[in-house]
Amino acid sequence: MIKNISNLGDAAVYCDFGKEVNKEINSNVIKYFYSIRNQKIKGINNLTPSYNKLIISFDLKLTNFNEIKKKIENLNINEVFIKNNKELKIPVCCDEIFGLDIDILEKKLSLKKDKILENFFNTEYFCYMTGFIAGMPFLGDLNKNIHTKRLETPRVIVPKGSVGITEQFANIYTFESPGGWNIIGNTPVEMFDSSNEKDPNMIDPGDKVTFYEISLNEYKSYNER
Repeated sequence: MIKNISNLGDAAVYCDFGKEVNKEINSNVIKYFYSIRNQKIKGINNLTPSYNKLIISFDLKLTNFNEIKKKIENLNINEVFIKNNKELKIPVCCDEIFGLDIDILEKKLSLKKDKILENFFNTEYFCYMTGFIAGMPFLGDLNKNIHTKRLETPRVIVPKGSVGITEQFANIYTFESPGGWNIIGNTPVEMFDSSNEKDPNMIDPGDKVTFYEISLNEYKSYNER
């Protein structure tokens, strides 16, 4: 559970669940995130979960650190409704026009493209958090054979829908954005729906994701179905 609760600036609470990055710790972060959100605690105006931390921002005119801390400590997360997590299958095209860093990865990993993709697609991923850009999922746990560092020089523009890997994580760029992840493909699926105010993310923390490969023709015709 929570290892430590402390101040973060004047109007935020920092909840530390430990240093490790794993499903057990992240599941506790997610439970507290949904529990606090569903409780609608007076004065809280934003919740930011990460792999093993939860930042709670609040309005100093309505509450204070000690009040928020006490309410968190008295939460019984087992009595609060927790969102039902989804299991999703996401198509990815790894044609050379989308696999921007396959050549680099072959050199970094000393693996051929087919082995890189085999390791990537034969994995079930867990969404630890979303962020950086709206709805971008951080998906662990990438096969150890394809763990790799970020690009030495980040791109100014990464195309929307790009699927990248870095260290033990995979992600999907929900919008065109700068970025330094190693791009292996692209998905035609719309990952963020701004018209859905309740839950605009295709993938939320706690969801499980598997990827499957599609051809360039299937990619082009995907949204015509």
